[in-house]
Amino acid sequence: MTDTHAPGDGVRQRNLSRLLRLVHREGPLSRASLTEATGLNRSTIADLVAELARLELVVEQAPAADGRVGRPSPVVAASAGVVAIAANPEVDALEIAAIGLDGSVCVRERRELDHLATPQEIAQLIAEQIDLWRTGVLASAQIVAVGLAVPGLVRASDGLVRTAPHLKWTDVPVRDLVARATGLATTVGNDASLGAIAEHLFGAARGIDDVIYLNGGASGIGGGLIVHGVPVGGAGGYAGEFGQNRPGTTVTDRRAGDGVLEDEVSRARLLSVAGLASADEPTLAAVLRASTAPSVTEEVARQRRILSTALANAVNVLNPSVVVLGGFLATLAGHDIAELLQVVRAQAMPACAEDVEIRPALLAEDRLLVGAAEAAFEALLRDPVLTAVPAE
Repeated sequence: MTDTHAPGDGVRQRNLSRLLRLVHREGPLSRASLTEATGLNRSTIADLVAELARLELVVEQAPAADGRVGRPSPVVAASAGVVAIAANPEVDALEIAAIGLDGSVCVRERRELDHLATPQEIAQLIAEQIDLWRTGVLASAQIVAVGLAVPGLVRASDGLVRTAPHLKWTDVPVRDLVARATGLATTVGNDASLGAIAEHLFGAARGIDDVIYLNGGASGIGGGLIVHGVPVGGAGGYAGEFGQNRPGTTVTDRRAGDGVLEDEVSRARLLSVAGLASADEPTLAAVLRASTAPSVTEEVARQRRILSTALANAVNVLNPSVVVLGGFLATLAGHDIAELLQVVRAQAMPACAEDVEIRPALLAEDRLLVGAAEAAFEALLRDPVLTAVPAE
């Protein structure tokens, strides 16, 4: 759309951004609540809301009757019709969803893969799915951007996937490939780092400033960090690779020689003892929970012992308030989360671990897609006027 900014519009842009972020992240808020949260006066709030509504980024709803005296304040909500496409390529499937600015998952698909897809194939699959949705469930939607959560090292400056070893991708310009295939602005990030942001903003670590997030998926174990409320990426954007650490596995528990954490604590090993060739997260969790086979019980216990040591090391280094576990790690923890916490505390420095909690990812199998969508929404949230493209 045409640049409608004028000189001196910086304050207005920041205020529009602030309001849009509030209703996006907090949910529907009354104009009175927005006035209180921002310190802006009522007429300014009314003007800003009107501008966001003109851009079709928010909708105003009738207030609920609450019995209070006086004229009720209209409720402002982020638009469900403004969506980001979120995708998570893995070794066995492509998960893809359209997620609304209001946080709703509009539609979600899992495309099973019988081979390691190339970056070009993934870009084409995403483009095909978007085209299909545009003729159906997303026919009237504003699609603002695409976000990818990739299980590998992603360079923060330009979205180059330096290495995704399980996918066998090396130095691939995934952002550019997907942008060309879809015609949409595209962002790419490490899957676990995006999962950490999603759980921090909307999930199990909401309102928590110091968080360790570990994600267990088909490609291994990744991690993300929130320190003093800020995501930590490191110098190149590669921080959080907990799965590549060596947890000091005992000889009796070792299965992968001199392997790293993700070689020992492994979704593939759980699938194997459960007798499954492949499965999504809920299916694997259900099968493990229902099984009474000694091989399953022993493998779950072995992986929990190794995981507890790795978590204790991380707690000693980072002293988090909360450790969030996603994917098959949440399944491992869920067998007895109190016992896992007890074992972690027994191996960690008492002062570092005395107040720590371990929580399963609240967003469950949507966590990586929600994180990818949040990255895709960022440009719009930063500058709603320049980025929004109202539907015709």
